[in-house]
Amino acid sequence: MTGTAERGAWPVPLDPAQAPAPRYGDASLADLLPTLAAGLGVPGMANALPLEPVDRACVFLIDGLGWQQLLEHPEEAPFLNAHADGSPLTAGFPSTTATSLASVGTGLPPGAHGLPGYAVRNPDTGGLMNQLRWNPYTDPYTWQPYPTVFQLAEAAGIHTCQVSAPDFAHTPLTKIALSGGRFHGRLSGEERMDLTAQELAAADRSLVYTYYSEVDGKGHRYGVDSDAWRGQLMYADRLAQRLAEQLPPRSALYVTADHGMTDIPFTPEARYDFDEDWELSAGVALLGGEGRARHVYAVPGAANDVLAVWRDVLGEQAWVASRDEAIALGWFGRDIDSRVYDRLGDVIVAAADDIAIVATRTEPKESALVGMHGTLTPREQLVPLIEVRS
Repeated sequence: MTGTAERGAWPVPLDPAQAPAPRYGDASLADLLPTLAAGLGVPGMANALPLEPVDRACVFLIDGLGWQQLLEHPEEAPFLNAHADGSPLTAGFPSTTATSLASVGTGLPPGAHGLPGYAVRNPDTGGLMNQLRWNPYTDPYTWQPYPTVFQLAEAAGIHTCQVSAPDFAHTPLTKIALSGGRFHGRLSGEERMDLTAQELAAADRSLVYTYYSEVDGKGHRYGVDSDAWRGQLMYADRLAQRLAEQLPPRSALYVTADHGMTDIPFTPEARYDFDEDWELSAGVALLGGEGRARHVYAVPGAANDVLAVWRDVLGEQAWVASRDEAIALGWFGRDIDSRVYDRLGDVIVAAADDIAIVATRTEPKESALVGMHGTLTPREQLVPLIEVRS
C-alpha cells in the first residue's frame, strides 16, 4: 500500500479516515462475551453477534492466530479450517494482547476499559506504563475499574472459570480483565482442554475461558509461516479438536484470537529506528505503543509540529492521526472515558505497509522481533470466530 499514485508523483499521505476501523458493537472481539452472557440470561448484556443462545459456552483464545493466517494454512489446521465457515471479528485498536484481553474480558472497547496499547503514558506519573507486564506497578482496579463479564455472570448464578497457565493466576491483567469465578492453572494444553470440558459440564449454565499462548510466541521469535510457527498452529488445532470432542450436551465452543501478525523485514526501509532518527524524535517526550502501533507523546506545545513531521516521514506507509482525529474515527471505540484520554498519544500511528517504528536502544527486545502486530490492517485486525456445538 502506498500513498503515491504513480512513480515520480508528489507523495500523498494516507488518509486516516480511510483506515479500516474496528467494528465495535457490531463484530468486534469486545462483543463476544456480552453476547454469550446475554444468551445465558445475565442482566445488562448486549446481544451484538448473531449467535444462538447456549446453556454452556466456552471461549478458547489462541494468542496470535489471525484469521488470514488461519485460512492460509489449511493443512496445518484442518479442524479449525473445516469449521471456519463464519465471519471474522475485528480485534480492536491496537490489535495487541493486553488491549484485546481487556476487551474480551470486560466486553468494552479500549477507550472505556483504558488499556489502549502495549505501553502508554500514565498521566499520574508522566511515565510509560507497560500494560502487558504491568510495569511499573499501579493499582489495577484504579487503572481499570469496570467489572468483567465473568464477574457479572458469576453474580447472576452462572458457573464461571478460567483455565490457563499457572503463571497468570494472580497477574494484574488477569485481575482486571479475566477474573470472575475460579482460576485453574494447568501447564499442558491437553490438561487445559480436558479440565475445560469438565468445568463446562459442572453446571446447567456455565461460561468457561481457556487460553494458549505459543502461536504468538513462535510468531514473534521466528515469524509467521516459519516451521516453529506452523508446528504451534498444528498443536493448537489439535487442542481445539480435543476440546470440541469432549463438549457436554447443550454446549458451544468459540475459538478466537487476540490479533494476527505480520513479519517485518530487517531492512532500514522497513524498520524506522526512532532512537537514531532525529526527525522522528524531535519534540517527542515519550514513545509508547509498539512497532506497528505507536502512541507519540509530544513535549508541551509541540504536538502539531510532531504530527506534521511524522506525517511527512511516514504518511505514505502509515495512517498518522492526532489524538482527537483517532478518537473521532472510532479507533478506540465510540466514547473515550475521561480517565483514558491522556493515556493516548498526542499522535497515533498505525502502520499500513509492512513497516515498524522500532527503538533499538530503549526497546532492544521488542525491536528484534520478527513477527509484529498492533495496527489496523486485516492481517492483524481480523481474528477468527469459529463455533462448534455439541
